[in-house]
Amino acid sequence: MPLKPQLEAIIYAAETPISIEQIIPLVKDSVLAEAPGIDLAEIKSRVRAMIEEIAADYSSSIHGIEVRQVAGGYRMSTKPEQHDVVRAFAKSLKPPFRLSLPALETLAVIAYKQPVTVPEISEIRGVDSGGVIATLLDRKLITTAGRKAVIGRPILYKTSKDFLLRFGLKDIHELPSMDEFEKLLAESFQSDLLPAEASAADASADPRLASDTFDAAVTYQEEADPSEEQDEHTGAPASTEQE
Repeated sequence: MPLKPQLEAIIYAAETPISIEQIIPLVKDSVLAEAPGIDLAEIKSRVRAMIEEIAADYSSSIHGIEVRQVAGGYRMSTKPEQHDVVRAFAKSLKPPFRLSLPALETLAVIAYKQPVTVPEISEIRGVDSGGVIATLLDRKLITTAGRKAVIGRPILYKTSKDFLLRFGLKDIHELPSMDEFEKLLAESFQSDLLPAEASAADASADPRLASDTFDAAVTYQEEADPSEEQDEHTGAPASTEQE
């Protein structure tokens, strides 16, 4: 069987982005049938080239979907220009992904400052953020990244692979500008925000503080060391000391 339709079917059927390393065992026999005797490196090269050919095919304006590289793998996703109709369809099928305004603020700080501790997040936001962290962990949008080598050894937090999937990012280097990210958050969660009373634990948070929070996160991000080692899956700076 030709390689191209197999790859197309695999990427389409995959629930999460699938890597070339995961694909190779599934199509290895087919590749060897077409080109006996080639080594693993050549098989990988052929698979990668064919995926790129499939992606080029779907990039045409006659298609409403595309093949994208996301979080270390490949997946099919709808094109940005189809966002409105697909979002309306998706909302009719599944319950909304609900986050409070304080959770959105905290997620923005972590995304642009990671890895970051709760005290650092609270300093940026101007309110205690401990309770919000549990929500983001529960939603699997953030994960732990070891402990910071300071007195008390506070836990470090970074965005997760699910965060990349939620926003369709290859890694955190694809994060947009703060203005664009604020708009993205609004579009993604605007109709899914929890009622104000759900944020009682963070009562001092005021919607008017949102822009200040984003600005503060930008300032902290600009101070980060760009040479830090990056995490293989999330793209986040890796902590040097693990729990």
